[in-house]
Amino acid sequence: MSEKVAELEPQEVRALLEGGEAVLIDVREPDEYAVERIHGALLYPMSTFDATRLPLDESRRVVFQCASGRRSLDAGYKRLATGQPAAHMAGGIKAWKAAGLPVVHIEPGTGRIIDTGG
Repeated sequence: MSEKVAELEPQEVRALLEGGEAVLIDVREPDEYAVERIHGALLYPMSTFDATRLPLDESRRVVFQCASGRRSLDAGYKRLATGQPAAHMAGGIKAWKAAGLPVVHIEPGTGRIIDTGG
């Protein structure tokens, strides 16, 4: 495959999101998404992933995200196969959190939703 999926760092993804220049697609499974997610990420799980069913908005870049970067890269290549450009976030939500960026998560003891910003 000659084309590659663009690899973006978490800070780059955040800047694109804040500028309204990207749509973030979380390809983790629903249980993972329910426990913790990046604010504004849309859920398209890999277990049912169909690159032809993604939202079409040519004004924004599609960026895939998962837990560590493996599934998001796979999703990116599936999107490339449809003739559309694709990017993924290196390191996934783990790298996002390591960079100190905000997430929405469920507090295990109470079930309370905590949004650390965003």
